[in-house]
Amino acid sequence: MNNHILLIDCPDQKGLIYNITKILADNNLNIVKNDEFVDKSAKHFFMRTEFSGKFEAENILTELKEALPETVNIRLNPKAKKDIVVFATKEHHCLGDLLLRYAYDELNANILAVISNHNALQPLVAKFGIPFHYISHENKTRSEHEQATLKALQIYNPEYLVLAKYMRILNPEFVNLFPRRIINIHHSFLPAFIGAKPYKQAFTRGVKIIGATAHFVTSDLDEGPIIAQNVIQVNHRYSAADMSRAGKDVEKIVLARALKLVFQDRVFIYGNKTVIF
Repeated sequence: MNNHILLIDCPDQKGLIYNITKILADNNLNIVKNDEFVDKSAKHFFMRTEFSGKFEAENILTELKEALPETVNIRLNPKAKKDIVVFATKEHHCLGDLLLRYAYDELNANILAVISNHNALQPLVAKFGIPFHYISHENKTRSEHEQATLKALQIYNPEYLVLAKYMRILNPEFVNLFPRRIINIHHSFLPAFIGAKPYKQAFTRGVKIIGATAHFVTSDLDEGPIIAQNVIQVNHRYSAADMSRAGKDVEKIVLARALKLVFQDRVFIYGNKTVIF
């Protein structure tokens, strides 16, 4: 039988770990793994517990709420596999990697559909038997395009939206419909480059480090809580095309790592930061 997962965060105070673990023990539940962290600057407590045994969720939740601070956040036994919809545009590397991981049951998620504002990736998605929705942005305002996208999403009611190189800026109104439920991947450069052809810009500047960042999407563009990052070194022997290929490899690995953490319920969001177990 799979272990159950308990996620708790609340203002820090003495005795939290004792109170939580005592309730589990009193209900004849066995703790398999426990992680906790206190953000001392914010005086906030985080705890992720895996446990086994039979229990009545309502009873456990009642006992926990009575023993913990009034503003406690509790998630008990989250769903094993998350339902997701993937967004993409023309680049195949992140989407293709996710489709392969899904096909071999390595994603801990159900890809319900792929949505794209171009039709270029439809043949790829068709090979995996997943619905593909081509929703063109041509001759539409951003709001009109997002309304059409929302109609498609209503079919699936996903828990998360994954932007696998979806090259569209989302309106705050759209983002606010899915708080803490949209995950994006983008390149990370030192120094940073914005706009078209970032790898060409990086090559021109002689960049020595390229990387990628996966983060939750907020109404502030590319400023949401960071989930995972990585960098690799490059040198003068790399052409712009070489940098692009290397960057794509980093992007797909970082995105997959971030999704694994989120889908295994290892990520707490607090303010604009994450706590990850």
